[in-house]
Amino acid sequence: MSQKAKNGIYMVCGIQSEEKEDYGTIKVEGVAKKLFTIPYKDASIVAMEVPMKVYPPNKDNLMMHQKAVSQVMKKNSTVIPVSFGNVFHSKGDVKVLLENLYPQFQKLFPEIKGKIEVGLKVLGKQEWLDSQISKNPKLSKIRSQVADKSKAANYYERIEIGGMAKEFFMALGQEVQQGVFRPLENLAVAAKINEPLTEKMLLNAAFLIDKEKEEEFDRKVNEVYEKWENRVDFNYSGPWPAYNFVNIRLKVEDK
Repeated sequence: MSQKAKNGIYMVCGIQSEEKEDYGTIKVEGVAKKLFTIPYKDASIVAMEVPMKVYPPNKDNLMMHQKAVSQVMKKNSTVIPVSFGNVFHSKGDVKVLLENLYPQFQKLFPEIKGKIEVGLKVLGKQEWLDSQISKNPKLSKIRSQVADKSKAANYYERIEIGGMAKEFFMALGQEVQQGVFRPLENLAVAAKINEPLTEKMLLNAAFLIDKEKEEEFDRKVNEVYEKWENRVDFNYSGPWPAYNFVNIRLKVEDK
């Protein structure tokens, strides 16, 4: 006879609240789980009871975590993000962790109260990128030579074009920073540029903004896009909690 799997407590996020609120349910691997709070003073951890195991960061699990945080954000404007996949043995363990984190939470609450994060990824359109490459005779020539030789192109030719291509995309990225990032940074409480995820990604930015200014910021994004729409695509996302602007490390190994 098989033993029933032990349950653990999955941490979703931190909030500034001492009240017990209903944040609904979230499906974890097809099973609805109730979101509840574990309070300490004026702070709480939003969590749910799930089977005690390691949850791989696949698409479904990441979406589950994201959806849970989004549900909380609809009812609470001060949300401290917690990274994906933290499962503790008991509510008591989570409360002890919260007590240890509380001094950090106290400092963070006024800094993020009423604020949200939005993300903007800017990807160069192929036609525009090709037109920019054609303006660089040396890069254009070497790229054509390597393409003609295909796999026969030697190691040093590939190194050369790789280095030139990196410089080329960095230069375009600087141009996008000036034309896209800087105007938006002026409207944000804080802004951050992260490493691009692909070669065509010319900007990978996050902005912390006042929630009451979200519409104004959205309009500015649209205004900037209109100036760049023939050259790039925008991937604008949010609202999120302040993932890029909060640095709280959980000691998972101590769980």
